[in-house]
Parts: sequence; structure tokens; C-alpha cells
Amino acid sequence: MTQDLVSAPAVPADDRTTVALDRAVAHLRGLQDDAGWWKGELETNVTMDAEDLLLREFLGIRGERETAEAARWIRSQQRDDGTWATFYGGPADLSTTVEAWVALRLAGDPPDAPHMKRASGFVVASGGLERSRVFTRIWLALFGLWPWDQLPELPPEMIFLPRWFPLNVYDWACWARQTVVPLTIVGALRPVRPLPFGIDELRTGRTVPAELTWTVAGAFHRLDRVLHLYARRPIRPLRRRALRRAAQWILARQESDGSWGGIQPPWVYSLLALHLLGYPLDHPALRAGLDGLDGFTIREETPDGWVRRLEACQSPVWDTGLAMTALLDAGVPSDDPAVVRAADWLLDEEIRVPGDWAVRRPRLPTGGWAFEFANDGYPDTDDTAEIVLALRRTAYPDRVRLRAAVDRGVAWTVGMRSRDGGWAAFDADNTRTLANKLPFCDFGEVIDPPSADVTAHVVEMLAAEGRSGGAACRGGVAWLLRAQEPDGSWFGRWGANYLYGTGAAVPALVAAGIDPALAPVRRAVRWLEAHQNPDGGWGEDLRSYADPAMAGRGTSTASQTAWALLALLAAGETSSTVERGVRFLVDTQRPDGTWDEPQFTGTGFPGDFFINYHLYRLVFPVSALGRYLAGRP
Repeated sequence: MTQDLVSAPAVPADDRTTVALDRAVAHLRGLQDDAGWWKGELETNVTMDAEDLLLREFLGIRGERETAEAARWIRSQQRDDGTWATFYGGPADLSTTVEAWVALRLAGDPPDAPHMKRASGFVVASGGLERSRVFTRIWLALFGLWPWDQLPELPPEMIFLPRWFPLNVYDWACWARQTVVPLTIVGALRPVRPLPFGIDELRTGRTVPAELTWTVAGAFHRLDRVLHLYARRPIRPLRRRALRRAAQWILARQESDGSWGGIQPPWVYSLLALHLLGYPLDHPALRAGLDGLDGFTIREETPDGWVRRLEACQSPVWDTGLAMTALLDAGVPSDDPAVVRAADWLLDEEIRVPGDWAVRRPRLPTGGWAFEFANDGYPDTDDTAEIVLALRRTAYPDRVRLRAAVDRGVAWTVGMRSRDGGWAAFDADNTRTLANKLPFCDFGEVIDPPSADVTAHVVEMLAAEGRSGGAACRGGVAWLLRAQEPDGSWFGRWGANYLYGTGAAVPALVAAGIDPALAPVRRAVRWLEAHQNPDGGWGEDLRSYADPAMAGRGTSTASQTAWALLALLAAGETSSTVERGVRFLVDTQRPDGTWDEPQFTGTGFPGDFFINYHLYRLVFPVSALGRYLAGRP
């Protein structure tokens, strides 16, 4: 049972909470672009910057200024033990450290410099570059630092596999297929452009034997050996046709900003693939691609000089939807100029052209929204759900235009439901797990199955639209109830982790008509109460993806505290647990109205790639404080 308010400890006065909310709203307003959108930095790790230097070196366009600035940034992120991690406070990562070391050698850092020796010492102690991930060794192979023969084979002929055949390109998640197709070109051509230095300091000399057990993974290792034999003597006419078809496939998916998918991996590999096929650097596709990278580059002056870092992707549509919802939750009028301006920008961002999603849903009319400024090929259900939730609360002057866009977005999202009743982000029924067994796939998720957080957002949207009784919403609710963990939480695919999943699922279930007194909601409430930190906040370390014992445990953060509060408030909780959570947000707010949050609370690939969304620390606390105050007597 929840603790009664009468016996609760002293709580922050409503006026303190109101002042905190007003400061946060003012800060959020100040971040809006004149065009109407919001965009916080999307922070990842130095792999982006190392690979950018390697790309420029391979293409022959690496300049002194970007090299010096990127190297300065990479050095600034090195820890005292000489390593680099994939998230703030995380464990040392072997592959990231290898790539950072090579990039710094490219920038002129000598291998016997103390910081370089600490890094190479860690690499060797951890198994050497022989234990690094496949993508790292692909980059090394481009410069003759790793043999192509010792990399998994993915032939470009896979572009011809029909859509019903296992491992066709549409069996991969959208981010993976856009990466794999250009990599089949790179792997087929096997280029080598030597560097003026070696990397023996990172080698152990040991070999890693292939898995040849009688398992699915073992079978794929055997198949890989066969593919290597074919790669030495391919059917030449078929190989040439495959390379041409793959290039056409790549070119057809370049976005208007020059990117591919608006994300770094397919972007850089597509540039490499086209370049290796003979496209000159001044070809419109390559020129647009290289110029587009500048829009993803952040330059910043520090006490040590200018630094340069790359965003792996950008999130303006997502950020704008969340910011609108936050302002509206805070009591900002629905016809406020900031809200209307944001709605106008979002309506212009609606996607009305088909993308890869249409392969499995060919008769589904277009609609919905994507994540980035230019990502027409890949709208997603998660963004669409959040945008609809924001737009429908807006007093936009042209109600007909707004309603039509919302209706199209809802219809498209409903049509993207998978057969099991849940929703994935980008594709429907993208659930074949065979790709996960390939030797190539040792980093990141390569399929896009339904997840609790995305399904919850869609269910909440459908409920807001008055569709709780419809088959789609009922199916989504049933999916969520099946997906609840035995301890009462939900796994979070796109945010860290069980706090994110639970923070999404509880409000969705309640909005869809599940009584907060029923067992699923009560179990979730008890789980949240049990995982509140002594300081009143909530936090969850990203290592919970690998270690379930860390679920819901970690340093308190503003965003994760807000997720917990949003769930508790939706469940009708008025206990001391809620009051202590609100107090944490009020007490830790900065004077400028936002919160410090160096921790990463966003997820790209569970267990492998993580994100610090710089706007999360603001928009979610604004929503939580706004809903808390709105529910006070």
C-alpha cells in the first residue's frame, strides 16, 4: 500500500514547485528556433569522430583544422586509465579505444606518448584488436591494418534475394539494411590505402577461432567459409549486376540533406561504397553527402582550444513533439505563439511519400513523421504517436489541415501494427532473428521487433483519439500486458531502460482504460517505489541491459525521475514517493531552469550504443512537474 500523505515527511511547498516549473518553461521557450522547432544535442561517443577522420583520410580530404579539433575532442574524452567508453561513467570499451587510438595516431600523436601507451596497454590486456568488433576491423582493413580475408563475407548478390527469402535486405532493420548494402560493395572491392604507420602496439598475435559448433551461429560460420571461397572467384556478370543494383538502391535512399537515414553508419559507408564504384567526389550524391556532414558537426571553444564532434543523428521532430507536450502539460495555452509555431513546423514535416516500410505494407496510405530534419524514407511510429499527441492538443488556426494530418498519421500507425499486436519503430513484422546469428552481426540490434515503449506510445495516442475500444488499441494493450516483467516493470528499447519502459507503459494502460487498482498497474507502482533512491530521485545505469540485477538502479537523473513520476501520477499516486520525487527535481534544478545530466538515458542499440539526448533533462521534468501541479487539489 502507498504511504498516506498525513504521515509523509515535509514536502516542497507548491510555490517552490511552481517557481521551478516556471523557470524550466522559460528555459525551454528560449531554446526554440525561430522556425518553430527544438533540437537538443544528441551526444554519443568518440567513435563518430574517429571514423570521421578515417573516412576523410580514405577519401583524401582530411584537413589540418578538422583533424586538430577532432583529436582535441577525442583526447578530452579519454579517461585516466587511458580508455574510452560508450557512455558517461560506463566501462572501458575495447573497440572504441582502438578506433580512438588509431585516429590520434592519424593526428600525429606518437605511440609512446603516455596517454597513447595507457590506451594501447588496455587494448592488449583486453585481447587486442583481434577481439575488436567487426566494424572496427573493417575500418582497419581499409588501410591494410587487418586482412580482408579475416572478415565476415556479405556478398553484394544478396541484393537479389526475394523479399520472402531469409536474409533478404528487408529482413534487416532499416538502419541495418542501409548499412549492410553499402558494406557489401566495400567488402567485395576490398580496397587498401596504406597509412604511414602501423598498429602493432594493439596486437596480441592471437587468433580468434570461428565458431564451428552445430548451432545456427556455427552453421553461419560454415556458410561464411563458403562465401569466402565464392568471393575469390565470383560469377563476374552476376557480381557486376549486383554492384550496379546495390548502387542504385543506395542512391535511391539518399535524403535531401545528403544523408542516408539521417544516421552516421549508413551515411559514411554509402559514401565509401559510391566512391569505390568510381563516383567522383564532386558527383552530386557525394558532394551532398560530404556537405551534409557539416550540419551534424558541432564546433565549440574550450579552454584547450576549439573542438569538433559529430552527432550520430539529430532529433528535431522528436524533440519538438516532446517540447510541445511539455509546455502544454505545464499549462501553457494551446494557442500560445510558441505552440502554434511548433505545430506549423511539424505539419510541414509530415511525410507523404512511401518508404521501405511499404515493402511489407504496400497498400497502406502514407502519413506520419520521422525523427530528423530530412528522413522521408523512414517515418516511424514512435515519433508519429508523440506528434499526434502534441498536435491534437494545439489550437492551430487551420483546424482542417491539422485534423487531416493527424488522421493520416493515426491511420498509417495503425497500419504498421505487427502480427503479434505490438508496434516496432520503423517496420512491421521485422522479426526474423536469423540475421542476429551472422558472424558479421557482433554489434548492435539488426532487426526491429515490437517493443514496450513504442507500443505504449501508440496505445496512448489511440486512447487520446478515442479509439480505446478499437481492435488495434485492444491488441496493443494485450501486447503490453503480456510484455510486463514478473517484477512489474517493462523493458525499454529506446530509453534506459526499465524506468523508460515502465514510464511509458503505465500512462498508456491507464489512458486506454485499465483501472489503476488492477494488478498490472499496482505491480508497476510497487516496482517504482522499491527502486526510488534515498535522494528521492530515480536512475538506471545502462549496464542494466546486460545485467538484470541493475534494473532500475543507478544515479538519480532528472529525466529518469520524471519518467517514474509520470507513471506514478498516471496511476493516481499521491504518496510520499511522489512528493520526494518532486522534491528531488525542485532541489536539483539549476538557476537557469534546466538540470545537469551527464548520464546517458537514451538507447540506440541495447547493450552497445547509447545516447544522451540533451533535451530530455528538461522536457520530461517539465511534463512531470506540470502534471503534478495540475493534479493537486
